[in-house]
Amino acid sequence: MVDVFSGRLLVSKDGRSVDPEEALQNKVVGLYFSAGWCSPCRDFTPVLCDFYRELLEETEPPAPFEVVFISSDHSAEEMAGYMHAMHGDWLALPFHDPYKHDLKKKYNITAIPKLVIVKQTGEVITDKGRKQIRDKGLSCFRNWLEGADIFQNFSS
Repeated sequence: MVDVFSGRLLVSKDGRSVDPEEALQNKVVGLYFSAGWCSPCRDFTPVLCDFYRELLEETEPPAPFEVVFISSDHSAEEMAGYMHAMHGDWLALPFHDPYKHDLKKKYNITAIPKLVIVKQTGEVITDKGRKQIRDKGLSCFRNWLEGADIFQNFSS
């Protein structure tokens, strides 16, 4: 993920700046393109929250997974409200970072919500993360892990 977020900072739900190199190292990363004004996003976000919580809080050791929210909200206040009201304890690209436009182009985001699962290099494992979570639940994570070339002792 060093390649994808090189030279940038991410923010946590509580507003702290986070070094992406540390936070995302050796993890499968879900790039979550979403917005609070989007009703399909508001439908899927709680599903993603449950998935995230089960992988990180209910497995030992926690799964090597992280979500980075890339907002399509209309303002920083809207983004913060959506994160506080609905999001899991994951990371986000700061609202005012113009890099979100590059990411949308790079990953061909034409509609939201979109959950793109990527390797450490930023290479796409699947751009159908949302559908896979809905259809397969936690079991899709094992496939992502295999596709990510991360060797870690993880059992779901």
